[in-house]
Amino acid sequence: QVLLVESGGGSVQAGGSLRLSCAASGDSDKSPCMAWFRQEPDKAREGVAAIDRDGSTKYSGSVQGRFTVSRDSSKNTLYLQMNGLKPEDTAMYYCAAWDCSWTNTEHWERVALRPAAYLSWGQGTQVTVSS
Repeated sequence: QVLLVESGGGSVQAGGSLRLSCAASGDSDKSPCMAWFRQEPDKAREGVAAIDRDGSTKYSGSVQGRFTVSRDSSKNTLYLQMNGLKPEDTAMYYCAAWDCSWTNTEHWERVALRPAAYLSWGQGTQVTVSS
């Protein structure tokens, strides 16, 4: 089982930046595919950015070019650098992980931003962007 704990959320003005962190513990080495999702009240959870076991990344169209996902394997930590924040980025942000060791690249590309692919989830960190 993987335990995920997010941090780094907060309130910023439009155009500002935040860096989210997700510390993984437990069997984190067995769940090398990780991602960030976000969710607004009464809306579906949305995939934001994902990274596979080889470091390949995938982004949603709404954050492409503004957000960067990365990982520090030595610290078992996933990051999301968010620049050029907009009010529509306001949401609860969640870190997630799954065991993708049996998948190929094509499969990962199809499911990387789908919540159903992920088995381990953090509790979330709130990001609020004011105009």
